[in-house]
Amino acid sequence: MWAKGTLPDAAHIADARILVAGDVMLDRYWFGDVSRISPEAPVPVVRIARCEDRLGGAANVARNIAALGAHVALHGIVGNDPAAECIKALLVEAGVAAHLCHQASVSTIIKLRVIGRQQHLLRVDFDEAPEGLPMPAELVLLRRLLPEYALVVLSDYAKGSLADVAALIALARALDKPVLVDPKGEDFSRYANATLLTPNKSELRLIVGAWRDEEELRAKAQALRKSLAVKALLVTRSEEGMTLFTDQLIRHFPACAREVYDVCGAGDTVIATLATMLAAGAELELAIDTANRAAGLAVSKQGAVAISRDALMSGPVAGR
Repeated sequence: MWAKGTLPDAAHIADARILVAGDVMLDRYWFGDVSRISPEAPVPVVRIARCEDRLGGAANVARNIAALGAHVALHGIVGNDPAAECIKALLVEAGVAAHLCHQASVSTIIKLRVIGRQQHLLRVDFDEAPEGLPMPAELVLLRRLLPEYALVVLSDYAKGSLADVAALIALARALDKPVLVDPKGEDFSRYANATLLTPNKSELRLIVGAWRDEEELRAKAQALRKSLAVKALLVTRSEEGMTLFTDQLIRHFPACAREVYDVCGAGDTVIATLATMLAAGAELELAIDTANRAAGLAVSKQGAVAISRDALMSGPVAGR
């Protein structure tokens, strides 16, 4: 363990080995200029000047872990198409070990964003849900990979890649691997027995209902955590920061962002940084401090970005 306020050094982070599984996506950006309104409809005309592809979803989580200096592998489902080849190339560039399962019956998930004059004008999703691999095949692959990694991250965007998430959690926990989950959907029972969940406040509200004040939030969050047999629940609350719920404590972490430019991918940054710090030996509260700072840096930039360890070390650790 590390003393409070002290980050693991680069050598210990490099020794951390993390397995990410979940919904793999390609984030595609079209950047251009807007100088007129279309005569066909009252919409802006964007003259595209530049295109950029980035890793999205679980792949963005893996990219963030690699940027921090840890060893990371990615498991997910993609199609047999140019987008999948683009993702593979970007993973190699990012230093992520890819264990992708190709399904000819589906197309790789793409989120296309049109940006004009630095404003997000439109998003188009191509997200045909994968059928999901037969459970034995998926578990065989993960059973082979799991012994090589210290910690597992499940990045669920409700796109179908984690249809057997309960079985994956059971497999990891049987091998005594901590499991961190970024959850989605109306039923969190499928995440029972995970080590830590990171819902945002909208996702939590969908499960437990609205709360009138902090006291009611605490009661509902703790009741959910206990019902799921989850050791920790970290609720990300946008401009309100983050709140940690465990058996031993409830602690709030104020937001670190000085300026919010784009919240895209902030949740990926949080769980990636948290996983990296924990796998490198940091205590939970320090890991959350660091993830909170990383999120503050991420939302100050456009689109999903990866925050490096050097960027985290360029200023004081959050919460100090």
